[in-house]
Amino acid sequence: MGNLRLDCAGSATVAPAPIHRFYGTSAWILGDAEVQLNKLAQLEAVHQIAAFPDLHPGPVGVAILSDRVHPHMIGNDIGCGMTVFRTSLSAHKLKPQKLADRLRALQDYTDPVEGQAHLRSAGLPDDLAVTAIGTIGGGNHFCEVQILAETQDVELAAKAGVAKGDVLLFVHSGSRSFGASIFADYAEVGSEGLAAEDERTTAYLKLHDLAVRWASLNRQMIAERAAAALRCDVELVVDSSHNLIERYGDGFLHRKGAAKADVDLVPLAGSRDAKSYLLKPTGNKREALASLAHGAGRKYDRASMHGRIAKQKSVRNALSRTSYGGRVVCEDKQLLVEEAPQAYKNSEDVLAQLVEAELATCVGVMTPVVTFKTARGAEERRSKR
Repeated sequence: MGNLRLDCAGSATVAPAPIHRFYGTSAWILGDAEVQLNKLAQLEAVHQIAAFPDLHPGPVGVAILSDRVHPHMIGNDIGCGMTVFRTSLSAHKLKPQKLADRLRALQDYTDPVEGQAHLRSAGLPDDLAVTAIGTIGGGNHFCEVQILAETQDVELAAKAGVAKGDVLLFVHSGSRSFGASIFADYAEVGSEGLAAEDERTTAYLKLHDLAVRWASLNRQMIAERAAAALRCDVELVVDSSHNLIERYGDGFLHRKGAAKADVDLVPLAGSRDAKSYLLKPTGNKREALASLAHGAGRKYDRASMHGRIAKQKSVRNALSRTSYGGRVVCEDKQLLVEEAPQAYKNSEDVLAQLVEAELATCVGVMTPVVTFKTARGAEERRSKR
């Protein structure tokens, strides 16, 4: 997704925008991310920044209020988000290896007729990136089978249609090639962004909003395909975008890896070998810009992970299993290492920081059973592009 290019020339005389950090000294925050925050605050159009405990270089894990529209603050994965579905599967009957084998059916999706039908039903043009709709993509995206292991707010969980012991599908994906094509057309826009009255702003936001809707539909289709493979039914629990721009008062609110918090329920993703959570935003802090952390956040960048995971075959093979007895489907060995659990912060610590900051309370705790990323190796994936 790339980092935001920050050229702050000409803004040295402007007082920096306030940065509200919703994490304490115990949070794992890399210095590069702090440097990027401070540079963002120097942009003339920026009024306010909220940073969350999942913050990492990009910057990711931030909400930024500006007078202008900044395509680079969102990047190419417009509308990226997480969606949770309740399944009809029974937890006591789950067999992780069988589930993993069945989820391999998610790898290839080449039915444009079905894709067109879904796009039309969602009110989207039926030729809109039709070959990509219903696919997960790479990087940190996934489709995961989880168990709701604990409910801490039984009433709200019931309102959302879930209860302890339910088997859930957790999907993380975005706008794929569609979002990338939009961003490519605005790549020349620097950190100064676009003025509200600029014709390009109107054009960008129209495409942006289409990409957000496309991404939500994409996650729905992934879940439906997973349900077919797992031979179960699925029902939506929550759909949460964390890469998008919205009107906010007189300005534009940019969320980059920050979930919308003006809702009843928000998912917080851990690594593939850690707990994930369903959260209730409190709405107590205006300085949080109606936003919340979206996940654990990276602790180490992808490149450095190759030196942090031992190269012995036994160690690398172990990455396909979890401490919960679960399975990981990821035939791209480089990606398997780059997305290893060690690459991410402790999700329990991130949750604790959010609770301490009075931004959210925990509704439910989810544990992973199977994580699907890709059933194709890196070389084969490149040849299919």
